[in-house]
Formats: sequence, structure tokens, C-alpha cells
Amino acid sequence: MKILFVGDVYGKPGRRAAADIIPELKTSYNVDFCIVNGENAAGGFGITENIGRKFHAYGAHVITTGNHVWDQKEAMPYILAGDKILRPANYPPGTGGQGAGIFQSEMGVTVGVVCIQGRTNMRPLDCPFRLGEEIVSNLRRQTPVIVVDFHAEATSEKIAYGWFLDGKVSAVLGTHTHVQTADERILPEGTAYISDVGMTGPHDSVIGAQKEPAIRRFVDQMPVRFEPASEDVKLCGVLLEVDPESGKATSIERLRIDWEE
Repeated sequence: MKILFVGDVYGKPGRRAAADIIPELKTSYNVDFCIVNGENAAGGFGITENIGRKFHAYGAHVITTGNHVWDQKEAMPYILAGDKILRPANYPPGTGGQGAGIFQSEMGVTVGVVCIQGRTNMRPLDCPFRLGEEIVSNLRRQTPVIVVDFHAEATSEKIAYGWFLDGKVSAVLGTHTHVQTADERILPEGTAYISDVGMTGPHDSVIGAQKEPAIRRFVDQMPVRFEPASEDVKLCGVLLEVDPESGKATSIERLRIDWEE
């Protein structure tokens, strides 16, 4: 089976690219299951229910998020309801919403999806290693096909996570840093891995935001308001091939596709 994962959709430019390119990719690659990270979709910060429902209309079976999940307060009921949208699983018990779930592909294959957040230079949530292992163990009782969105800052933590779950999940896909890495591989026990799938949005930017305000903040250390940039829009993601019987990945391909109006 083929699984498409679309990296951090950033602002309106990223949403427009996703709207045009996701349906094309699903058709051209015969994609059976699609995951979209949408945590930066609303102006670069968070997601709204309307945006989430549009992603599903474009072909996303499930939406993952990350550290900006709660930035749009009006979206909290939508996220807490947990209908095909995941917040990081390692928020404290009782937070509401869901961090992992079981979904059906278009071919009827059961797919487990986990959204979990790293802790290095991030919010000190529950341990993603111990909790992630527990979640995966529970999901494996229902399906061998499991994709993990590991939303983390440090490459070292991401790589360690890939090795930690090798052979237990179909893929560990890094998100959050918005810069696509070139280290995609199939680990020895059959888990597809990449440190960061990249950003779907404006690349003539500082990880999605307009360049001058971002540079100014580094120079003078004063707070500034970030707005999404608009030029050099690309969709970044990965295409996975997974054996639905064993759950092992057989290939991982980086995608980096230009979008123009």
C-alpha cells in the first residue's frame, strides 16, 4: 500500500498548494492513505475546524499537529473532539482529544497513526519514548501498519526515536523544523525514517515567515509579529510503500514539488 505524508502546511500559501497538489498526488501515485501535518495552517500558528475539514476534502484521512496545536482558541472544541485530528499524545492524561488512532485506508486496510512531541528544546511533556512504546504496543494489537509523526526540534532525538521504534512501526517521520532533510532510509528492521519531511508553504522565507521581521528579531531581540511569506511555494512530504501484512516499509521517497498559481 502507498501512504502519502504531507509536511507542516504553513499559512494560506501552504493551504493553496495542498489543495491543488494532494489530489493530484493521490491519483498519480495511487495513494491509499494520506496524512497531513496541519499545525501551522492558520497563518502559521495552529489550525481551525474549517481548515481541517478542507484538508479532509482534499484527501487527508487524518491530520497531525504539534506544539502550535492550541494556538487558535476557537479550534479547541474541534481538536478536543478528536475526529480525525490528532494532538501530541504526550500531553498529560485528561487533556482531551486523542494523540493516536486507528483509521481505514481507501482499500480497507487498518492504519494506526501516532502524533507525539519531542522534549529537547520543547515543552516538557511526558516521555515520548516510554509513552510512545506503550501506544505502539496497543496499536499493534489491531494493525501492523503504524505511522508515527515525531514532532521534535533536535535531530539527535529524532534519530534516536527512529532506532527506538525500528521494527515496531512502519514509519517514523520527523516534523517541526520545516527544512526537509536528505536522510530518508529504511532501517534494518523495516521502519521508514526521515528526520524532517519538510514544509508545505513559502520557501522564500524563514521557515515560512517573512524574512525581514524574522531577521530583525535575531538582530535586536525585540518581539515582532510574524506573517506568512508568499513566494517560492512548495509541497514537501514523503511517499511510503508499506506491506499491509507485515507493516514493514519497502520504500520511502522524498517529495518536493513546486506550486504556482
